[in-house]
Amino acid sequence: MGHAWEPLREGSRTVTALYMFVYALHMPAFIVISGYMSRSFDASPQRIKRLVTGVAVPYVVFETAYTFYTRWTDQVPDRPISLLDPLYLTWFLAALFIWRLTTPIWKGVRWPLPLAIAVAMLATLSPSIGTDLDLQRVLQFLPYFVLGLCLRPEHFRLIRRWKVRILAVPVFVCALAMAYWAVPRMNYAWLFHDDSAEALGAPDWSGPVMTLALFGCSTVLAVCFLAWVPGRRMWFTALGAGTLYGYLLHGFVAQGSKFWGWYDLAWIHGPLGEITVTLVAAVIVTVLCTPPVRRAFRCAMEPKVAWAFRREVAEAARDPVAART
Repeated sequence: MGHAWEPLREGSRTVTALYMFVYALHMPAFIVISGYMSRSFDASPQRIKRLVTGVAVPYVVFETAYTFYTRWTDQVPDRPISLLDPLYLTWFLAALFIWRLTTPIWKGVRWPLPLAIAVAMLATLSPSIGTDLDLQRVLQFLPYFVLGLCLRPEHFRLIRRWKVRILAVPVFVCALAMAYWAVPRMNYAWLFHDDSAEALGAPDWSGPVMTLALFGCSTVLAVCFLAWVPGRRMWFTALGAGTLYGYLLHGFVAQGSKFWGWYDLAWIHGPLGEITVTLVAAVIVTVLCTPPVRRAFRCAMEPKVAWAFRREVAEAARDPVAART
């Protein structure tokens, strides 16, 4: 929905406020969950195999696919394929690969979260960090991944208490009101975590300050969101296993919608159009997480490349106990 709102932000304070609210929440929550699901990563051969097949290979596939696709949608026929400069959505796969490789380090140090926050704060002071593997984002989003590594099942049980769920409602309302207030007062590019303070035209001291402030705000919003996650199975529970499919595939629709002129219609930029765009985006991304879509694209997202590994590694990775992540 955030990508669907991008062409509607100009001239609409409400859409921009919703956009800021979502960007303060969605990637931090996604990354916290990714960190939580990476707790058992120990750099063993079978874990490395799963990391390569589940993250590195899809990165190469989608980086190549998005390059060819955006050559057409953006009318840039000479756009190069660069595996060192992630394009569009693929930065998350590159970041996840790096974060997961560093998991043993964060599990071994005494104060992993404060150290990760310090790294993120220092990154905002370093405009010399280039675009290779989108390292600014990798470093600035790192605390959320490390936070996920530090969580345990009992933490999720604590936040799913009814008191927390009820409290989440006014917190979200206040966050939306704060986002609406901040639209003309704040550069929402801070929420992307992909530039230094200098690149955003802000004084150096503001980088570490904004890092701490945004980490606090985003963590609170992520807690409120996770508090609403049901503890029982519901009709949408199975969709959780396919969120990465929805994430990587929806970009083709978002890019194509601009090329096909869906936003050229005048009524789209009114309240009815904004509501319609939101609902259509929600339906599309939900469909992209369903089992039929996952089966259709499994060859790209979960490729079988056992031939590239030694037999004992491949057999260990197929073992449901040894391969659990």
